[in-house]
Amino acid sequence: MKAHEIVMNWVTEEMKSGRLSIGDHLPSERTLADTLGVSRSSLREALRVLEALGSISSATGSGPRAGTIITAAPEQALSLSLTLQLATSQVGHHDVYETRHLLEGWAALHSVPERGDWTSAEKLLDIMDDPALPLAEFLAFDAQFHVVLSKSASNPLISTLMDALRTSVADHTVTRAQALPDWSTTAARLQVEHRAILSALREGRREEAAELIHRHITGYYEETQG
Repeated sequence: MKAHEIVMNWVTEEMKSGRLSIGDHLPSERTLADTLGVSRSSLREALRVLEALGSISSATGSGPRAGTIITAAPEQALSLSLTLQLATSQVGHHDVYETRHLLEGWAALHSVPERGDWTSAEKLLDIMDDPALPLAEFLAFDAQFHVVLSKSASNPLISTLMDALRTSVADHTVTRAQALPDWSTTAARLQVEHRAILSALREGRREEAAELIHRHITGYYEETQG
């Protein structure tokens, strides 16, 4: 395991236990190197990696902001890193389409009903039922709905990746949706599909849910690719 992975795993466990939280200082380099069994040079390199990811902030001098401070949970750092990658790369509509199939299809097939936050998913759909809801807001809630569904998967990294993709998904869907001749009809259809997917996941019908998600993503892509 690389040094930055060792440090990130340690920070994750410390935060889960409540011994550390965002805004807290990490121990001194010597103490942390001894605790984790890594060399000082390896530790410094690991800290530089975590700082580049946005998980920690380091400052010299004295005062409350000096030293190494936790600025984001490790999973948040992954989201920030991926969001930056999306913002600085040419990500097309088809790229988002393919990635959604991979992540959301896998999440559905490995969904555990007991892990799902179905109440939050229902609340999002209730908000989206409002016919006066602006298109951009509908699609922002739509992207968040899919993130919530992905959290029922057995792999928590899937929802982290979905959350990081959320802004890109919303941006792409808004751009395409604005060109549709009858958005209200499309929104009503999407809501019917959303509730069918939610019902299948809640009841543990994984393969059916995966197929419904496939049709849902493909249908919207085909409708808006022109």
